[in-house]
Amino acid sequence: MIMDALWQSVILLITFWTSVRSYPGVYSKLCFPKDFMFGVATAAYQIEGAWNVSGKGEGMWDRYTHTHPERVFDHSNGDIADDSYHRYMDDVRLLKELGVKFYRFSISWPRVLPTGFANEINPDGVKYYKNLIDELHYNGIEPLVTMYHWDLPQPLQDLGGWTNPIMADYFQEYAKERTTHFTRLRLTVLLDAFGSRVRFWLTFNEPLTFCHDGYGGDDAPGHRASGLEDYLCGHTVLRAHAAVYRMFQQDYQRWLNGFMGITLDLAWIEPASPSQEDEEAAERTRQFFFGWFAHPIFSTQGDYPPIMRKRIDDISSRQNFTRSRLPHFTPQEVTALRGSFDFMGLNHYTTYLATTREVPVRLPPLFDDDMGVKLSQKPDWPKSKSNWLKVVPWGFRKTLNWIKDRYGNPPVLVTENGISLDRGLDDARRVHYIDGYLRALHAALTLDGCRVYGYAYWSLVDNFEWMRGYSERFGLYEVDFSSRSRTRTPRRSAAYFAQLARSRCLPAPALANFTRLQRSRLPAKFAF
Repeated sequence: MIMDALWQSVILLITFWTSVRSYPGVYSKLCFPKDFMFGVATAAYQIEGAWNVSGKGEGMWDRYTHTHPERVFDHSNGDIADDSYHRYMDDVRLLKELGVKFYRFSISWPRVLPTGFANEINPDGVKYYKNLIDELHYNGIEPLVTMYHWDLPQPLQDLGGWTNPIMADYFQEYAKERTTHFTRLRLTVLLDAFGSRVRFWLTFNEPLTFCHDGYGGDDAPGHRASGLEDYLCGHTVLRAHAAVYRMFQQDYQRWLNGFMGITLDLAWIEPASPSQEDEEAAERTRQFFFGWFAHPIFSTQGDYPPIMRKRIDDISSRQNFTRSRLPHFTPQEVTALRGSFDFMGLNHYTTYLATTREVPVRLPPLFDDDMGVKLSQKPDWPKSKSNWLKVVPWGFRKTLNWIKDRYGNPPVLVTENGISLDRGLDDARRVHYIDGYLRALHAALTLDGCRVYGYAYWSLVDNFEWMRGYSERFGLYEVDFSSRSRTRTPRRSAAYFAQLARSRCLPAPALANFTRLQRSRLPAKFAF
């Protein structure tokens, strides 16, 4: 009996040790490398408010929410939002409380250039961002600046917005300094105005979303021209990104000691079944959603994904179009796009299942018909407040590994990840979400060799969530939008994130520390 009990104990110990080695994220305290950076993210239109004060021009989302309030879930807008234009000092205080290393925010194009054109610069807008950046540095927080987070100046939208190829030129003028031919006046915009104090730049945030859901759907400008305007938008955005990156690389990078990338979004796409058809449907979806913008920049080809080109060319021909609805790059543009990055910004929230969908060739054209896939989610996956956002942490690890395998393991900065919940300060589900997704990220980093340098939670504060208005809350801090002072109150998740940001360690469950993972150091050039 004693020998049997001893033998059973040995078996249990071996089984437990095997489990620890196989699933270290479950059984051990997990710490990130000392150079790994934690931060939080926001966007200008979603938090700043002050939509028509201090010289700011009208933006596309200003016009859209004012003329079509019925399209926003709660008929709200960003006119006041969190009033961060007047309360940015409060936001920086919250960042200091959290102990984060960096703050990702965006610059409002119409706040800096009221008409969208570089011939008229708003000094109050420039001063606002200078003050914010200075306050961040004073508190030891690195700014990570997004040049474009969906708020196009309305006068440029009146010209066709991102469907107009000339928008790439206007974006380049917004990003740089130029001298007028008539007065020789030196006009300084983003890189010259803020470059000496900002080392990390993103050109665009989620072009898939603002092209597909905006020009192809119901987001601003709400043109609902899927299969046409969304592809024109994407083409102009890619040209604009390449032009600004090459300008930055040639004229600014050395003296700024800076880095530039683009933020793309990818929900993990899992085959709905083991069938070959669903495997192909999942990969096709990844290429249409992510490869659309990643392939020209991060692949060695510098062009659209072959499957996207083949399908859209073929369907366009069968629809009797005289040319493909997916535009072509010139050889010079392909060269400029290829490798136009120092790092990749990645937004990831959830996972979908993909199955193939046979669609007859029909008019009007649709992006979804071009892709030929049906997406779904399992009903038993944990829910959030957003009907599209299910909690699937394992999809995050698969996403990072797919990017590593498809695009040569580029340096990645997670620029958004988060969950929406109802109002309330005891948000244990948010803590659980962050913990689960970070354990998946840690496994991708330490076990799989994915080059991930940092993580930003979306969002610092509750804010205007685009077409859902204020009905969904993503913030670590709850905001009272009925209060004139827009009172910010920390949630339980804020305390959790502060501990995480300072220690760089996820707390261990009750079963303790039997294994220590090897920690990979990041390249010195990326260390803050």
